[in-house]
Amino acid sequence: MTHLLQPGHGPVDGDHYLAADPGLVHWGHLPNTTAEPVLTIGSGETVTVDTISHEGILGDQGRDPAAFFAATAGIPATGLLHDTVELAGSTRDHDPGVHGPHVVTGPVAIRGARPGDVLEVEVLRLRRRAPYGVISNRHGKGALPGEYPQPSTGSPVGTAAPTVSLVATVGPDGLGRLPVGDGRHLAFPLRPFLGIMGVAPATEAAVHSVPPGPHGGNLDVRHLGTGARLFLPVQVPGALFYAGDPHFSQGDGEVALTAFEAPLRATLRLTLHTDPATRALAARLGAPFAETKTEHLVLGLDPDLDEAMRRAVRDALTLLADRYGVPGPVGLAYLSAAADFHVSQVVDGVKGIHGRLPKADLAHLGIR
Repeated sequence: MTHLLQPGHGPVDGDHYLAADPGLVHWGHLPNTTAEPVLTIGSGETVTVDTISHEGILGDQGRDPAAFFAATAGIPATGLLHDTVELAGSTRDHDPGVHGPHVVTGPVAIRGARPGDVLEVEVLRLRRRAPYGVISNRHGKGALPGEYPQPSTGSPVGTAAPTVSLVATVGPDGLGRLPVGDGRHLAFPLRPFLGIMGVAPATEAAVHSVPPGPHGGNLDVRHLGTGARLFLPVQVPGALFYAGDPHFSQGDGEVALTAFEAPLRATLRLTLHTDPATRALAARLGAPFAETKTEHLVLGLDPDLDEAMRRAVRDALTLLADRYGVPGPVGLAYLSAAADFHVSQVVDGVKGIHGRLPKADLAHLGIR
């Protein structure tokens, strides 16, 4: 199989290159304040990061990607990434009852970063490392627990299949292709992004990889693709940035449990903001914030979806007041008239809402 970006081979677009070394990646837990950086860079420098998808290497999938991909999609061992195979075959402990599924690369320390600063992560380029990936519905999770996964053929009524993992591919037209099972396939556009981008939380305790939080982490916001800029409040010296959970595409909600999970080579610019205005805005917001070329993005995170919505609206009001001097009552009216709030995901324990504020509506006000 062609079109594989094996570790250490192929184009590297950044000032630095960070492989997903199976001996160094974090699997199931995120870096915390005790983590040792695997790379240290200066503010404004770029780094090309290889990421590994967890799909196809987990214990309930056999922890044998060669067998899994051969059985589910006829992909030969020569079509697999070496780092993925090596991690799955290693002695690394991975207990799904204790660990999250995700593999994250890093952490990267930024010289001079201190708590209260804001780390800007600009996504410059995302290259596919393989032409396939996996979409899973497993363990009674997702938006329809108890209904999906559906019972296996011949199973007693009410018995759910523990895992349904479907292999999707990238077609010659550049679209995602998902087999229907009768010779037809669904085709859909690709929107690559990293589901996990974050900084180390200020704790020595283990940080599970699934729930997102003020540190970022498993945000699963599909708009954070090429050209997006994510702003993360630094919590420990050096920031200790990491990335993982690569996606080829995801619909808002991520309702099955995973989306089109597949490995990416990401080139990112990491810029440290130490100015009082940016530090103050980040301190007033309840979550990381982001922007694209055309929109401001605010995030609401909470186990309760209604509260996540309230948090996203509050952060939108804070951004409008802080950046543009818009009073709260006027800001709320504007949000109701012109802004969109979407469900990012409902499957990570801590649910996510992202609000989208068009920059064109606000440009004439001027940034304060």
